[in-house]
Amino acid sequence: MAQSSRPGNSGGSDCYTLSMKRLIVNADDFGLTQGVNRAVVICHERGIVSSTTLMATGACFDEAVLLAAALPRLSVGCHVVLVDGEPLLPAGEVDSLLAPGTKRFYHSIGEVLQAVTRGRFKACEIEAEAAAQIARLRNAGIRVSHFDTHKHTHMFPSILRPLLRAASTHGVTALRNPFEVPGVVRIGEALGNRKLLLRKAQTAVLRVLLRSRWLKAVHSAGFTTTDGSLGIAATGTLNAASLRAMLARMPPGTWELVCHPGYNDRDLGLVRTKLRESREVEMAALQSLSAADLREEFGAELLSFARNSSHPATVANI
Repeated sequence: MAQSSRPGNSGGSDCYTLSMKRLIVNADDFGLTQGVNRAVVICHERGIVSSTTLMATGACFDEAVLLAAALPRLSVGCHVVLVDGEPLLPAGEVDSLLAPGTKRFYHSIGEVLQAVTRGRFKACEIEAEAAAQIARLRNAGIRVSHFDTHKHTHMFPSILRPLLRAASTHGVTALRNPFEVPGVVRIGEALGNRKLLLRKAQTAVLRVLLRSRWLKAVHSAGFTTTDGSLGIAATGTLNAASLRAMLARMPPGTWELVCHPGYNDRDLGLVRTKLRESREVEMAALQSLSAADLREEFGAELLSFARNSSHPATVANI
């Protein structure tokens, strides 16, 4: 499990100075398809992916569990799904979380935001569904090191709070900070890419509106997180050049690189996702790096959320 450290805290060998750069590289969607599972394993064995988050509702969940068991240095968390998927619990037990007239979650994050604004989601149902998903990992023998959410629904405080309760019940006390590091994607780069420009604008607005309340809730609950994330705005557009540019601009602190490696195969074609060709591009970008490259080129140390990692994640709370 990640450990927290406040700036200026000099106690303990796991504490770092603020001039240090530390990076957790987390691959999302483990368990989605065999191709995604294979890509996560390859990038971990290459020495760059240190953590992954497993989808309890993924079609290839069982395979992912077997693969994780053979990779003791891979930190495995829960990728809680509350959007664009089906619940683990019976639909009747989580009706407020489902798109009206269906047995599925809302399709997009925009629809989730509208439902949250209307007060539709019941906190007890969010907590129950998240607890069930985390429990499925634990019951399969996964030592759950942290959690995040599909499409970052946990950035909304009304969703975050019941998620924290669910995670705490299962002894999980670390999570992704879903707010992008300012300045790692420059406006000049985004101007030539409409998708990147839109996502950069969205992440900037959400950071201003939500980050302060989000951090307060996380710290009040006694959870550990990072200083922020890289790769969220670049999701779907990340390549080797843009990855190296972001890493070169990464400021001191502890950060998480959010990535989605995978194979654009027939199985992925059966999944409702916008990330198809981009998964192979991201995989190639990740394979172009190693922990040694991070250290030598960018002055950053590769960390994991897991306590049993050789380099436990030490997080500087803000």
